[in-house]
Amino acid sequence: MEAKLLTITQAAKILHVSVDTLRRWDNSGKLTAIKKDGGVHRFYKEKDLEIFLNDLVNTAHEWMMHGVELSPTFYCSNSAVFQARLTKLEMLLMQKQGLEKTFSIIIAVAGEIGNNSFDHNLGKWPDVPGIFFGYDLDNRCIVLADRGIGVLESLRTVRPALVTHVDAVKVAFSEVLSGRSPEKRGNGLKFVRAVTIAQPINLYFTSGDAEVRMKDPLKEFRLTRGQEIMRGCLAVIEF
Repeated sequence: MEAKLLTITQAAKILHVSVDTLRRWDNSGKLTAIKKDGGVHRFYKEKDLEIFLNDLVNTAHEWMMHGVELSPTFYCSNSAVFQARLTKLEMLLMQKQGLEKTFSIIIAVAGEIGNNSFDHNLGKWPDVPGIFFGYDLDNRCIVLADRGIGVLESLRTVRPALVTHVDAVKVAFSEVLSGRSPEKRGNGLKFVRAVTIAQPINLYFTSGDAEVRMKDPLKEFRLTRGQEIMRGCLAVIEF
């Protein structure tokens, strides 16, 4: 039996994005459409959309950008909920073969990023407080995200000369700032950078249109400007 195909309008409604966004994703290869008999109209398989929706990064992205409703599995409404789930993850990582020497470091990095979201958005959440926190132990991946003010607005209170997201993220990951809030954001992400370099961890981090990638084997700190302005912050930790 042939798989049911959905129109681009139907697919956009399911994914809570615009038709134009789907066209861009098709052109970039992020979510490839089907074109019948060489035609120009885009169609999508229901199964492909289900797989796309279940991907942690895509789920976090859609929540950040469009405020789609999150499963309670991924939503931490406050820091207490986050700490409880982080402790649960630590127990699971302790039992994972090959992570006996690194599980505590992985938890420290995830905890630093998650706590940053709560600390630097306290009383400033634009709409939905809390964070996305999900993990896939089979694929060894942790995803965190928030719909907060982002690194640029967080650091502008102490560095008013900052203009771009790229400059702000560079400061956050590289400069030692004082321990006073909200300046600790720089110290926290500087710790994350140092640990990622020293340990078998890969990191992707984005805020606004600034994107950081640190990946084996060189662990080069790559800071680039992306094509999309993300609200809040998103981090992917691979281990």
